[in-house]
Amino acid sequence: MEYRKLGNSELKVSAITFGAWAAGGWMWGSTDRKEAVEAIQASYDLGVTSIDTAPIYGQGTSEEIVGEAIRGISRDKVQLLTKFGMRWDLDSAKGDFAMHTKDNNGKALDVYRYAGKESVIYECEQSLKRLGTDYIDLYQIHWPDSTTPISETFEAVSRLIEQGKVRYAGVCNYSGTQMAEAQQIVNLVSNQVPFSMVNRGIEVETVPYCIEHNKSILAYSPLQRGLLTGKIHPDYTFQEGDHRASLPYFRPDFIKKTNLLLDKIKPIADSKNAFLSQLILRWTIERAGITIALAGARNAQQAIQNAKSIDIQLAAEEIETINQLVDSF
Repeated sequence: MEYRKLGNSELKVSAITFGAWAAGGWMWGSTDRKEAVEAIQASYDLGVTSIDTAPIYGQGTSEEIVGEAIRGISRDKVQLLTKFGMRWDLDSAKGDFAMHTKDNNGKALDVYRYAGKESVIYECEQSLKRLGTDYIDLYQIHWPDSTTPISETFEAVSRLIEQGKVRYAGVCNYSGTQMAEAQQIVNLVSNQVPFSMVNRGIEVETVPYCIEHNKSILAYSPLQRGLLTGKIHPDYTFQEGDHRASLPYFRPDFIKKTNLLLDKIKPIADSKNAFLSQLILRWTIERAGITIALAGARNAQQAIQNAKSIDIQLAAEEIETINQLVDSF
């Protein structure tokens, strides 16, 4: 495995980081807890020491699974990355309304993007309990909350850092302007944003900002939620409760277009005796500004496959060939 520092911090994380959204089941058509734990442990055995989760993933389920998976591992051997600011459990509405959804048991939930000071402190305490730890390596706001001043939110994070409950602060889905405002309060080390071969919007503004200011980019959905594995076909049937069925990336015409791209890239993967997904994860962490790629897995087999993508070596001309194909997509 390769390990990379986040921004100007002393925190080193694995270039392939375990993304634990699907492990929580929510929006992915349920979860098998035992398989999720085994997936995280299988990743760790291959050097994936960093795990990214969030309270909203299964309304605590993902964090609990992560906590169970790392029990027995020396705490300084893993890096726990979690989030705050997506509340499903408020007594009354606060913040920006995010979505109507259902929990893993089918119960209706209203989720709000809320990052008020007292909420940030409360969420941190809950995450620490679920994860079974006394500190979080990277604490990230999940989405911007337009109803709370950025200064208020990050004053709370700064207090948590002073108390030793958080090591470093990060953001998710923030613009450069929002990052600059937060930076006035606390040192930000990273921004977690969506990036894939077929979703490169961050390259316009976010990547240049982060490169200029030495902030790491944590790329989420680098396989576009499974689309770039090559296993999705136009008449693919998703499980009930799987959010992907409603996304534009999974419409038949976009799937066809994507699979044509993958057909052109596959010979390079074949020459490495690699899966398409492995080649794409390796390509992702070779992109300018991208520090790590978050890769989810539902079972140990998928986790092992993701971790082994680090073994692929891409020559400069191979990267350029892939870049040209992606640019013409």
